[in-house]
Amino acid sequence: QVQLVESGGGLVQAGGSLRLSCAASASVSIGSIWGWYRQAPGKQRELVASITRGDATNYADSVKGRFTISRDNARLAMDLQMNSLKPEDTGAYYCNVKYGGFTSWGRGTQVTVSS
Repeated sequence: QVQLVESGGGLVQAGGSLRLSCAASASVSIGSIWGWYRQAPGKQRELVASITRGDATNYADSVKGRFTISRDNARLAMDLQMNSLKPEDTGAYYCNVKYGGFTSWGRGTQVTVSS
């Protein structure tokens, strides 16, 4: 089993930056896809960004040019650098990994953007 733990969330003013990190308890199989999702109160969870083992990336239109997803195999970690944050970026951010037909989720980290 793979356990995921997110960190780096917090309260920041509009225009500020945060860096989220997702740490995995074990390596995943070849062909894995990592992603960051977010969920605002009363809303459905949505994909923010994803990255493949081959480092192909994909971003939601709302975050293109502002967020950068990356992974570090040595650290068994995935990061999300968030710049120029907006109030609409507020929500619980979840780390996800798909591998060998399995899907694992972290418990989430809260990001709140004010003013």
